[in-house]
Amino acid sequence: MWWVSSDWQEIGIAAAKAALMYATALVFLRLGERRTLAQWSIIDFITAVAIGAIVGRTAIASTQSFITGAAALITLIVLHRLASILRFSAALGKLFEHRIRVLVEHGRVQHGQLRRCGLTENDLFAQLRQKGVLQLDDIRYVLYEAAGGLTIVREDAESETEILKAGLQGAVSYHREQS
Repeated sequence: MWWVSSDWQEIGIAAAKAALMYATALVFLRLGERRTLAQWSIIDFITAVAIGAIVGRTAIASTQSFITGAAALITLIVLHRLASILRFSAALGKLFEHRIRVLVEHGRVQHGQLRRCGLTENDLFAQLRQKGVLQLDDIRYVLYEAAGGLTIVREDAESETEILKAGLQGAVSYHREQS
């Protein structure tokens, strides 16, 4: 039954290392950017999963010291910060972020874009219903944002605003309207 319990010293060491890893993660994530804890992009997700693995392994693996775990944790947080900075590069930003995709344009569902995003028509319709949209004809655009949220622009909205134009400019499958 060794796998059910351990000696008290081993339990105490695991608890101490877990507490130290938690404190280390808390301090360094607090010093990092907010985006680590906001809507997650690819870099945020990878960092979170890796941090969880390091914190967990350091806490319970008898062969891994706190210092080794802390060094790996801090390295990941620094790499996350570097990747966050590189997102501002036009060439490298595409490696770290999804592009905005137009899922609905003037009431027409863009099925190819739904598939590329891993969404079904039912997924889209559920989101639209939750946001009070009950007719496709009421929609000018549904944009699938880089962080995974949906932006709905209704047909009765004012002409394309500066913010909407900025989102549509680099969007996949946007068909520029002729004015």
